Amino acid sequence: MVAPLDLVRDPRLYQAAAVGQTVDAAICIQPIPYVAACLDSVRFPAENRWIFPVIKGASAIGLASVYRSPALARFTAVMLTVYFALAVGMHIRARDFGLNAASATSLLTLYGALAATGPRTDCDCNGACTARCSRD
Repeated sequence: MVAPLDLVRDPRLYQAAAVGQTVDAAICIQPIPYVAACLDSVRFPAENRWIFPVIKGASAIGLASVYRSPALARFTAVMLTVYFALAVGMHIRARDFGLNAASATSLLTLYGALAATGPRTDCDCNGACTARCSRD
């Protein structure tokens, strides 16, 4: 049986999170109506929204670096924890307690767990990741 800590420290989880951040960056370039409505609900200024694709794109690169630079991937998780803490705070300030706040809270929990534990860096991982250990 795989322990929950093993799942959180699995480098493949960082890669999956990188894919999610890449998709999020893409939909923030010219925000889709749902994203624009979410940003409107927390009263984020439209003239400053250009920063989201930059932040999310950079975070995708940082998370994807997990095999080459586990420290960078963990640092990225720390910064995403700060980002989503601010996002949750903005939802609370705006009294927006719906699905968007729940999503931000879930991502805060995910990145907080990744930041607290860090990726596995030894080569005793099972399965597909054996060929991609940090010392190779």
